[in-house]
Amino acid sequence: MHNIPEDKGISRRWLDSLYEKGEKIVYRKSKNELRYIGMPVGGLHTGTVYMGGDGRLWLWQIFNTAYDGECEGIEPKNVQWNNGKELITVRPRDGSAYIEPAIADNLRTMEQGFAVSTLVNGKEVIKELRENHWDEIVFEATYPTCRVTYNSADFPLDVVLIAYSPFIPLDQDNSSLPLTTIHIELHNKDSEAIDVTVTGWMENGVHKGRKEFDAVKKRSQVAEYAGNQVLLYSCDQVPDQAMQAGDYGTMAFACMDLQAQPTTRLQEWPVKPLAIKIDRSDSVIDFSNMQVGAFTVQRTIKPKEVSQISYAISWHFNNPHPKLRQHLKDAQSGYWYGAKFSDAAAVINYYLINREKLDKETMLWQETWNDTTLPSWFMDRTFVNIGTLATANTMRFASGRFWAWEGVGACGGTCTHVWQYGQSMGRIFPDLERNLREVTDLGIGFQPDTGAIIFRAEYEKRPAIDGQAGVILRFYRDHQMSSDHAFLERNWPKLKKAIQFVLDQDKNNDGMTDTPMENTLDAVWEGEIAWIVGLCLAAIQAAALMAAEVGDKKFQQLCLDYVRKGSENMDTKLFNGEYYIHRPDMLQGRKKLGSYNTCHIDQVYGQAWCAQVDMPRINSQEKVVSALKALWKYNFTTDVGPYIKTHLGGRPYALAGEGGMVMNTNPKNEEQAYGDHTTWQLGYFHECMSGFEHQVAAHMMAEGMVDESLVLTRMIHDRHHAARRNPFNEIECSDHYARAMASYGTFINACGFSYHGPKGQIGFTPKVRAADFRAPFTVAKGWGTYSQKRKSTGECRCTLILKYGQLILHEFHIGDADDLSLDKKHLVAKQNDRSIELAGLKRTNGRVFVSFKDQLLLRNGDILTIQWI
Repeated sequence: MHNIPEDKGISRRWLDSLYEKGEKIVYRKSKNELRYIGMPVGGLHTGTVYMGGDGRLWLWQIFNTAYDGECEGIEPKNVQWNNGKELITVRPRDGSAYIEPAIADNLRTMEQGFAVSTLVNGKEVIKELRENHWDEIVFEATYPTCRVTYNSADFPLDVVLIAYSPFIPLDQDNSSLPLTTIHIELHNKDSEAIDVTVTGWMENGVHKGRKEFDAVKKRSQVAEYAGNQVLLYSCDQVPDQAMQAGDYGTMAFACMDLQAQPTTRLQEWPVKPLAIKIDRSDSVIDFSNMQVGAFTVQRTIKPKEVSQISYAISWHFNNPHPKLRQHLKDAQSGYWYGAKFSDAAAVINYYLINREKLDKETMLWQETWNDTTLPSWFMDRTFVNIGTLATANTMRFASGRFWAWEGVGACGGTCTHVWQYGQSMGRIFPDLERNLREVTDLGIGFQPDTGAIIFRAEYEKRPAIDGQAGVILRFYRDHQMSSDHAFLERNWPKLKKAIQFVLDQDKNNDGMTDTPMENTLDAVWEGEIAWIVGLCLAAIQAAALMAAEVGDKKFQQLCLDYVRKGSENMDTKLFNGEYYIHRPDMLQGRKKLGSYNTCHIDQVYGQAWCAQVDMPRINSQEKVVSALKALWKYNFTTDVGPYIKTHLGGRPYALAGEGGMVMNTNPKNEEQAYGDHTTWQLGYFHECMSGFEHQVAAHMMAEGMVDESLVLTRMIHDRHHAARRNPFNEIECSDHYARAMASYGTFINACGFSYHGPKGQIGFTPKVRAADFRAPFTVAKGWGTYSQKRKSTGECRCTLILKYGQLILHEFHIGDADDLSLDKKHLVAKQNDRSIELAGLKRTNGRVFVSFKDQLLLRNGDILTIQWI
């Protein structure tokens, strides 16, 4: 029985609040919001190191342990959950970390921290940067950075900790360092100068947890790199067999203060900074003993002044899991960072030499991302999932190949039908996506005789139809995010075969794919399925556009004819008057599992992709909006509790009291609505999976259903509030699930952003607060800030400020522009202070296109202004 209420019970006041800019996202000790926080704070593809809510590092999943069926998720444990009928066992891949989130204090496997010492009324007072030492701690989430503030009424200092690993969009190399940096600010709130002593410590974690290392010695020694003292951690006399293990490697700890005093091994606990003795001699101890090195810095801070001390921690564990090395040739030579750096000391040295650039560009991106009129909560939720790249979910091998699980340690092979939902990597680190297209999709996973793409490459033998279509669509996006046509042109012969494979799956030649094949819901469905038909139509439309660009006119026409026929048939034969359906196979009927007449979350997914890459529509806007309204009416609820209690079998990715959009519902209350012989995959239909929800939210935004888009995104955001679970970890089949990177698509559509690098085109049609709008953007070789102000009819000022790299432009457009003049006399265009000559203006589908007579080249710091007066 369908039991999702039509009335969503949403107040106008609360809905209006979703549009407000608001404050940055903060979590507080006083509200018990710190214990689950785990922000990925290492480089891309270098394992998982979390920054906790109180400023201490935890998890340390850097030893290459994650593997399907052996060690899945961030905490490989099963938990018990009452699904409304009975207690069931929930595995990590089923959402155990959603039911019982990992607690930082339980997984803080290495000794690490900071202690601040000063005199208060003549007595030494020591406060460690940890939750129980301060009256209040505030964690400010601005991924890829975080800011933790500590204060106590009886302590003369406030302390601020800022942490990040270098993260620079478009620069995947400098964003992939196995390193985290921590910057301590000491704020003297007293009226007199204060003498302060700060000690930072870090344990030698090499081979952490081993029990059989009686002959092994731990080593801690001091070295100097780039004028800074560094503690180097390693192990001596390691058995040959262990040298091939995932925990074999090195670590390093640096303090970027010339006056820092090192201690290779602390002897007393708790840490007392004033009592620590300088000890630069090598520490070589039995493996069974704990070895923790430290740096101590003394400062005198004047009244109301701030003093900063910076630290860096690096690691180097270059042996991928042995089963990965068996399966993947690329894994046999280790990781990209292992080929670039010989050990953890080399990583630290690189950072120290390039520190000014790395820190500056990381903070510039953080500032650029947050310099926006869009709501702070919205910016947080739509971007935060790119953090999956900075976990053990992804790898970059020495060969350069990008590879990933679906979620940490679960379902290998960079699965095409999961990763195709993600939009953030293609916009922030497009070279990684292009690597995936060329090395895996059209390389290792490609079948040249048929054009099929094996959806898990070495981990599978079959193609998946939705994954195949998704590769084609991502190819078009990745081409758009290129600076020229080279990527498309060199891959066109293979890509054309992959496109032809999709065309060949239409058995009755009606433009609607109908060949039974694997899909992302882990089953082979029969018949003509709206979401698969639409996705394939979008892929073939992208193919037509790419064929036009490479000059393959015959194939372009073939694709256009297919889309024209398929779109007409989909809109007439697969639309039931309210939403799109799954038409059964004429021979098989409804014997097997399928969505049939139910309301399926992905039913207009193909049209959603059209919005992401600014393609012409494949479906009637009226019918698509009707379908999205049906999803809102039948599948969305502010409390999933009643539904999941009466529709069993799903995994717990949303719980009673939490809102979300259910994958499939049966609003017509049909008997055997999902087929005559259902299988275990039916459980998926009763779940809320955030990646699918983000896809729908993005599409709603594109179609003008802004209220619904914001509400759905906010429900996901609230489900991941730090009071409930880790806000940086959206879970599906294991932790940090790749599909959740669909969230960035909602940001793209909120900006109405479109870009085509090879053609030099960029444009914006903001959907939120368009009269006074400002937001970041990324392009092939640069990023910056776009803003527009529309004061009255016919008046508009558009500004592009390039903050990083360069941008080549031939054309700019603005949407919702019916009131803007096409008379050049009413338009002023300038690059910095130089006037720009225009080639022409035109209006198409509510957009005004401004073309420039000469190509524009914007460099770092340049400002492009286009103003209607």
